[in-house]
Amino acid sequence: MKRDIYKKLVEWKNSDNRKPLILNGARQVGKTYILREFAQKEYEKYAYFSLDRDQRAAAIFNGGGTANDILLSLSAISNIDITPENTIVILDEIQDCPKALETLKFFCEDAPDIHVVVAGSLLGVSLHDGVSYPVGKVDELRLYPMTFLEFLDAMGKEKLAQTIREGNWNVTNLLHDEYISLLRQYYYVGGMPAVVFAYVQQKGLQEVRNIQRQILSDYRRDFSKHAPAREVPRINMVWDSIPSQLAKENKKFIYGAMKKSARASDFELSIQWLIDSGLVYKVTRVRSPKMPLKFYEDFGTFKLFMLDVGLMGAMTDTPAGDILVGNQVFCEYKGAFSELYILTQLIAQEFPVYYHSVDNSTIEIDFITQIGSRVVPIEVKAEVNVKSKSLRTFISNNPTLRGLRFSMLPYKEQEWIVNLPLYACCCLGNFNS
Repeated sequence: MKRDIYKKLVEWKNSDNRKPLILNGARQVGKTYILREFAQKEYEKYAYFSLDRDQRAAAIFNGGGTANDILLSLSAISNIDITPENTIVILDEIQDCPKALETLKFFCEDAPDIHVVVAGSLLGVSLHDGVSYPVGKVDELRLYPMTFLEFLDAMGKEKLAQTIREGNWNVTNLLHDEYISLLRQYYYVGGMPAVVFAYVQQKGLQEVRNIQRQILSDYRRDFSKHAPAREVPRINMVWDSIPSQLAKENKKFIYGAMKKSARASDFELSIQWLIDSGLVYKVTRVRSPKMPLKFYEDFGTFKLFMLDVGLMGAMTDTPAGDILVGNQVFCEYKGAFSELYILTQLIAQEFPVYYHSVDNSTIEIDFITQIGSRVVPIEVKAEVNVKSKSLRTFISNNPTLRGLRFSMLPYKEQEWIVNLPLYACCCLGNFNS
């Protein structure tokens, strides 16, 4: 399956200033698959080591030595000559061997002609005392679940995906109903590659749900395996509360929704663990819609979102009929599925995402971001009815801004707002033109 990150991997390979690469991302988003595909297509040889299973490879890094000593040892156990420029070394599950992470500094300084890439699922939560991150000595990329456009490519709908990428609104408006049908399917399947592959292979809706539930089960096992034991119950409480928190009219995260009289100090570490593991996105409030938005961040007020819309459907046992038939998924749950969908697509495009609310007022903007030098307020409407007092009032109070609405309606441009269909949120970068 094609992934958009492939182009970035090729750019890394061809860079004159290339350093060892860390590919971050939550478990099961497809890091190993894309690295193997990249290695097979772009290099004459590749040496792959999974540091959670290959004890000999882990021992080489834990034993220390120079970069050349380590490369020679890796060549010996893999029976692959690791030579400059035409060989890539892949170190998978590097969080299980923190000493290997430290070694990247020496690869950068002493063996710059050797192409080294590592993958880490829980890197943000696995570092501990005595292990240093090689700051300034590595390049970094992050892989997310498959976007809607990557889903279309996997479904054999490349031309439909390309039409959206090009912003050809005359054609997309004509194909609006087909896009909405495919979007419903994406809401059900989501972007976890194993799930998408099963769906593309027509293994059935129940098999899709079974794989999603297995992924959720694997995540819970990670809580117990990698998190501090005292935090595991709290991590589970936070994780379990996210769908119900998003189903509220006001989606601000409320500690008391998990446990009566709960305080921020009780759950701060648990929330941060989930964020560092890549399983949860934290969207903080900004007090003022001004550049740069980060200057106005209110860290005490935020929303939490899961990493994938399909996994949320599985976690909440949302019936397939509610998602694939009728308007239930769009109308019910206070638009939770559509907001989560939009957020995941924005995160994958690496836009900074916040939300905005006005003190002592009912005005709330679902998301707010920066595109180039512009602040863009974003409203998500899960239905055809797009009347909104909040966004209109907000724009009236901030006349230099122009709103962006994602909805079930086709593309439409007005003086104070642009309406993009939900399926076209990958075109956000064009909004700056």
